[in-house]
Amino acid sequence: MAIAQNRQPTADSAVPDVLYDKTVQAAGLRAFFALADKWELKTADAMALLGDPKERTYYNWKQGKIGFVPPDTMRRIGYLLGIHKALRILYRNRDNLYGWIRQPNTRLGGQSPLERMVKGDMADIALIRQMLDAVRG
Repeated sequence: MAIAQNRQPTADSAVPDVLYDKTVQAAGLRAFFALADKWELKTADAMALLGDPKERTYYNWKQGKIGFVPPDTMRRIGYLLGIHKALRILYRNRDNLYGWIRQPNTRLGGQSPLERMVKGDMADIALIRQMLDAVRG
């Protein structure tokens, strides 16, 4: 399989090979940074969503200089892109599509989805995705 050629050594055999594919990593990071622009994320929030990489690593990724991207970061990106997809299905209005993450949500105790997601735990990002998936059916 071509994907395995770009695989970084790991002791975690539960990690799918695709998460180590440099082409997939580069595409995922490009998509994340495009979404971060649409969501008008602060650098600190974008870094938190990616799992708090070192600042230098973050800026290298933003410039397209892809070194090692942890599987955790790729999973986070997958959840975030799923959130964006669900929002695109649910909302046609641009303000709702890109503004929903900043709106207080009663299901989150009045927090906005963004406030919940930037806490740094991937489970919080997954929760937001599950919420939207449940709404859209």
